[in-house]
Amino acid sequence: MQLFIASTSPFARKARIVAHELGLGDRIVMIEVDPWTDPRLRSLNPLAKVPTLIRDGGEPLYDSAVICDYLDALAGRRLIPQDGERRWRALRLQALAADACTAAGRLFAGERRGGEDPMRERLLAAVEAALDALEREPLDDVAPDFGDLCAALLPGYCDFRWPDRDWRQGRPRLAAFAAAMERRTSFVATRHRAPKRGL
Repeated sequence: MQLFIASTSPFARKARIVAHELGLGDRIVMIEVDPWTDPRLRSLNPLAKVPTLIRDGGEPLYDSAVICDYLDALAGRRLIPQDGERRWRALRLQALAADACTAAGRLFAGERRGGEDPMRERLLAAVEAALDALEREPLDDVAPDFGDLCAALLPGYCDFRWPDRDWRQGRPRLAAFAAAMERRTSFVATRHRAPKRGL
């Protein structure tokens, strides 16, 4: 299998973390691309977004949640609960973190462009409210499921995009959880970084 990724993307990081947690890393070739300019990616995924998974003998898969679900099925359903409230909690946390990361990405892009973004206050409020919601969640850093893994993505992405801003103020439980998660092997191996030269 091949996984098209960008080192700056929290969505690609989600898929990479899940692959690592499931022990599937040696079955997947990671292909780093610039999703804005790479013609291969557009030919595989009409949206030209990362992550995109090229399966052995199957249609490409895209959207990080879909890819993670596929990888979990491949590994025997170990991370995404299949029944009851645990399932809805995991999927809710995935959605919360994904949408907040989308808002954070747009905020960062707007700051780089300069000028006034009429959506800035709404996007900022969404990120802050998501962080506050995660502070109230009983998150598990010892035996995390899919929801817990996803919950750790937003703090990590905030640290990457705004290293000088303190999202931890007033959120001690989330700060401790995020610190513990960032020490996991899967998180260490997938840390955000600036793209390679030429991408």
